[in-house]
Amino acid sequence: MTHQSSTRGYLLIVLAACLWATIGLFTRQLHDLYGLSALTVVFLRAGVAFVIAFIALAIFRRKLLYFSPSRLGLLVLYGLVGISVFYFLYAQAIITTSVTTAVVLLYTAPAFVTIIAWRTWGEPLTARKLVAVGLAIVGCALVAKAYDPAEWQLNLVGVLIGLGAGFTYALFTVFNKAGAEKFPLGTLITYELFFGALFLLPLQSPDAFAVMIEQPTAWVFLLGLVLGPTLGSITVFNLGLRSLPASNVSIVATIEPVVASAIAFFVFSERMDVLQIVGGIMVIGGALWLSLVQ
Repeated sequence: MTHQSSTRGYLLIVLAACLWATIGLFTRQLHDLYGLSALTVVFLRAGVAFVIAFIALAIFRRKLLYFSPSRLGLLVLYGLVGISVFYFLYAQAIITTSVTTAVVLLYTAPAFVTIIAWRTWGEPLTARKLVAVGLAIVGCALVAKAYDPAEWQLNLVGVLIGLGAGFTYALFTVFNKAGAEKFPLGTLITYELFFGALFLLPLQSPDAFAVMIEQPTAWVFLLGLVLGPTLGSITVFNLGLRSLPASNVSIVATIEPVVASAIAFFVFSERMDVLQIVGGIMVIGGALWLSLVQ
């Protein structure tokens, strides 16, 4: 590996993390400015992304549109959990709590992956891993203001939704590992988006889409959500992954909550108190620690 390719790889991972960090920005704008619910936002995100991905494959890599019917079950499950449920819970957490809180809670995912791997595949739960999981749990409690009973009761539902996003993101990671062994990346992305949108379709109301016609500027934010943190991030992340060790990639990618918090501060004037900041550092520190365990 040359120094130049390594530097390019790190820059691509940083770019991917910065793109992921804009999810909260686009989601909040679609909700706050145009009144779209989390269900509508994530359906449009998955549906429009699928259409773009499908057209791109049909033009440039048509053979990737085909897959063995025997592997359909994995794509369906991946779409249900990794797209429908995960996308919804994360968007709802952003709306219910704040961009900063939601993205920090999302980073409990490595702790969930560790526990899933321990219970499912018998991977050893070492002292180092226990410390990392403990950091994530305590940090999560601080971010959620568990030390303030009034705030805790007020925000309990949002915190639980955020933890649900972290858990389903962990499942998304597990499914992605399995899917990557059976499908080319383009096939996996395209059909997980398709099935994700399909599961969300029955939950939609026709009236919810009227705003996309009446206020076409909403498409600016929707396409930003689709082309940036949905399709663009996956593309540049996988390009960066080609020239870097996976552990290094996961460490660099943890700048996402830092960038997301900065965006939330400047755009939405979101602020965290000292103990919440400490908790955020603990959660991200736990994620970094688990990355170094690999």
